[in-house]
Amino acid sequence: MATGIRLRRLAAIATATATAATAWTSLSPAVSSNDRSGPPALESIRRKISDPSAVVPPRAVQGETLAGASSADPLDILVIGGGATGCGVALDAVTRGFRVGLVEREDFSSGTSSRSTKLIHGGVRYLEKAVFNLDYGQLKLVFHALEERKQVIENAPHLCHALPCMTPCFNWFEVVYYWAGLKMYDLVAGRHLLHLSRYYSSEESVELFPTLARKGKDRVLKGTVVYYDGQMNDSRLNVGLACTAALAGAAVLNHAEVISLLKDETSGRVIGARIRDNISGKEFDTFAKVIVNAAGPFCDSVRKMVNEDVQPMISPSSGVHIVLPDYYSPEGMGLIVPKTKDGRVVFMLPWLGRTVAGTTDSNTAITMLPEPHEDEIQFILDAICDYLNVKVRRMDVLSAWSGIRPLAMDPSAKNTESISRDHVVCEDFPGLVTITGGKWTTYRSMAEDAVDAAIRSGKLKPTTECLTNNLRLAGGEGWDPAHFTVLAQQYVRMKRSYGGKVVPGAMDTATAKHLSHAYGTRADRVAAIAQDEGLGKRLAHGYPFLEAEVAYCARYEYCESAVDFIARRSRLAFLDTDAAGRAVPRVIEILAAEHNWDKSKKKEELEKARRFLETFKSSKNAQFHDGKHN
Repeated sequence: MATGIRLRRLAAIATATATAATAWTSLSPAVSSNDRSGPPALESIRRKISDPSAVVPPRAVQGETLAGASSADPLDILVIGGGATGCGVALDAVTRGFRVGLVEREDFSSGTSSRSTKLIHGGVRYLEKAVFNLDYGQLKLVFHALEERKQVIENAPHLCHALPCMTPCFNWFEVVYYWAGLKMYDLVAGRHLLHLSRYYSSEESVELFPTLARKGKDRVLKGTVVYYDGQMNDSRLNVGLACTAALAGAAVLNHAEVISLLKDETSGRVIGARIRDNISGKEFDTFAKVIVNAAGPFCDSVRKMVNEDVQPMISPSSGVHIVLPDYYSPEGMGLIVPKTKDGRVVFMLPWLGRTVAGTTDSNTAITMLPEPHEDEIQFILDAICDYLNVKVRRMDVLSAWSGIRPLAMDPSAKNTESISRDHVVCEDFPGLVTITGGKWTTYRSMAEDAVDAAIRSGKLKPTTECLTNNLRLAGGEGWDPAHFTVLAQQYVRMKRSYGGKVVPGAMDTATAKHLSHAYGTRADRVAAIAQDEGLGKRLAHGYPFLEAEVAYCARYEYCESAVDFIARRSRLAFLDTDAAGRAVPRVIEILAAEHNWDKSKKKEELEKARRFLETFKSSKNAQFHDGKHN
């Protein structure tokens, strides 16, 4: 009887969702997602960004631009924070014709934005809550996120793609329930749909996902429902945003910390910031008509620079992820377990040739380098163990990390699950606009809202409307999935042998595909460095990352440290902590040549990289003694 009631309720809600989806679609502009035409301002920006000869201004020039913004001649907008939202704000603002600066204390994407689930999703879970709580606010959030999901994939096609995700069902009610729920997800997506979801029998499911268990713990697999979300290389997407903003004219500066905010003594309005360049050690003031605080988990710290007693805006939440060998999941198919023993979602997804697994949120404290606890790693291993027919071993964990998510806080919420993932934009101090909450998928529209608020705050006059909903990032314009064949055919990898002799090597398919997806149409420059400068050797056995990438990133992507490269420009630290540790000395050698480092600086970089990698709990880096997953 209870099952019948739930099914009737589901049918009623499905009807309501269909009605809402129709209404939403009718309100959306009927423009083809493939129509990339636009106003003259957009075409001008596109040409500037996609110009094959264009390079970002050197870091020193960016610093001078920021230092040159005076109270008499201020920037229009200064952004604090170089994560997805901050870089998105900088790109949105500069393409509207504003003078824009951005400062980031560490590196672009060094915090939350590089430690995500790697999914670009509308939020199946939020849709379920919207249905059963009759919460139209959550439903609107899903509509909006699905629209943005398609846009993110189209704006960075080399870094993003659609990924099928499989949900196992162990009774027929689950089959009907998940099938109906995911068909609703398709319906809500409307014209922004990636691919239709569908049911597979247990036999078909095991063909698609060979390590999936058909039996276990008094249950038998009845089938699976497969739906589609997007997947991305998160930190490279974030660095792409920063570099695209720089190409469009924004002065972006990583490793530059705000140490205080400047206020007008008469009006009390925030008019600038005191900046410390953490590389040169120099301090300077920069002025702007509006400051946008996009510091993620640290946005309350920025607000406290104005008023120490300010009410906190965020509730920090952590998500733990582990990386396992590729054999745990097939290439091109993820596994989502909607409910574990404690109600959390667990997922297992193919990512850059390995398998990433993780959980959803739990409460945490804010720290610069969050570390996963061993019990959280064990929880993930135990959870996926229940669904696989292979032995799940702790010794297979290549890397494990934790990321802090700045959720917009509802004072009446009892736990992170009941906090909305929607974002909050406010100006609680004149001249300081704060944006927090939200998620990677909606970074672009979050940035748009923040810039709109900054325009109101500073009475700014844009030269054009928001252009980012149809603007490909650097490397994305003109890219197609077959681009790697050009690299494989036209370039060789010249590499130094142990005897110091330079010998040619093939630009093999794995390397060519990696370069094409990581750098888009700009991969030709990396391949040319590998060929012309003898930097074609791989940095780590079993991974496609080349020495040439280190030189390229130092010259054209503001890579200022070994950690910048192993964690954000390449993803080696996240994919295989121990391999990253072995690659660090060579990375430092190349960066030293690019940045003219002396011996003491090289030693300091080695120590910093060692400390950073210790926060990633690979099997060799872990403290575990129970032998449970050996």
